Amino acid sequence: MRSLSDFAQKKQAALDQAARARRPVPLRRQGGHVLDETGQRFVNFASNDYLGLSQHPRVVGAAQDALQALGLGAGASRLVTGSAAVQHELEQDLAQLKQKPAALVFGSGYLANTGTIPALVGPDDLVILDELAHACLHAGAQLSRARVRHFAHNDLDALRSLLAAERARHPHVLVATEGVFSMDGDRADVASLSALCREHDAWLYVDDAHATGVLGQGRGSTGGHDVPLVAGTLSKALGAYGGFVCAADDVVRVLHSRARTQVYSTALPPPVLAGARAALAVMRDEPERGQRAMSHAQTLCRGLGLPETESTIVKVVLGDDRRALGAQAALAEAGYWVTAIRPPTVPDGTARLRIACTALHEDDDIAGLVAALGPLLA
Repeated sequence: MRSLSDFAQKKQAALDQAARARRPVPLRRQGGHVLDETGQRFVNFASNDYLGLSQHPRVVGAAQDALQALGLGAGASRLVTGSAAVQHELEQDLAQLKQKPAALVFGSGYLANTGTIPALVGPDDLVILDELAHACLHAGAQLSRARVRHFAHNDLDALRSLLAAERARHPHVLVATEGVFSMDGDRADVASLSALCREHDAWLYVDDAHATGVLGQGRGSTGGHDVPLVAGTLSKALGAYGGFVCAADDVVRVLHSRARTQVYSTALPPPVLAGARAALAVMRDEPERGQRAMSHAQTLCRGLGLPETESTIVKVVLGDDRRALGAQAALAEAGYWVTAIRPPTVPDGTARLRIACTALHEDDDIAGLVAALGPLLA
């Protein structure tokens, strides 16, 4: 229809004018590097494959074995055709990793959060979110039809005030945050959040996507703390695909029946599940991978004169969208693949370079990035 084409053209023109258009670039990953269509090679500082496990021989081998034995697809949702044994085994592994009684695997981290939150809270309830929490947590809160409030990023006093004012008005309250914030690289104070939520009988929900495999000997940010709901992803440090939620047995049983993104989605392919299991094993056997990624991030911050990072994510806030895009282009010219992150992913006026350090990087990669990026920040 002409009206749809007109709409799309106007929308795209507005995005182009604001320097906020996005276009996927064809790339081929090769170890710690990416290659573009011309074969030009870049050191990859954009990947969330923090431990470098997506191409690890044990992980790839496990996926290949499952492909041969079980085929490519799952066929239907788990409630229709049942679950492959590898699905239950992976959930047991994840529950053990997160020190929870049970786990449930979803098709992605986004689906885990947008399915779990509406399954547990509803119109009479309250969801309180850190304002910088990932978009899928905000989406899950909206889908729940609960009342939604936000507190200033990592501001425990603001959360305390909200809970004091609002808790008594709602049967249930869920507080959602990230263990490591995906665009800033800083951490939530999980211990203090846990204590505050216990005090007000609120359910703490921590999305640990960017902490799992890297912090706490791989357990993430929630180990040793009373966090009733821990979400995560298989697609970052574990190098696979999918998401998960770990909780008490009775909570997971409810999610089997009520989490629509799990009930009405085809189960993950068996090769992906098997690869994720193998990645968990490699992570346990080779803890130095996470330590190496963290060390690189700390070295990078020192080299650039930035505050020490709390994770493998280093943010370089440039403010203006076009300046961030210009820095991205300059780094690509120097042989480094770093992505400019712009609103609405981050707040207006905080466009940035988001640099992800991994176990696959070499010391020379970090030194080279410092040399290339340093002059752009002067």
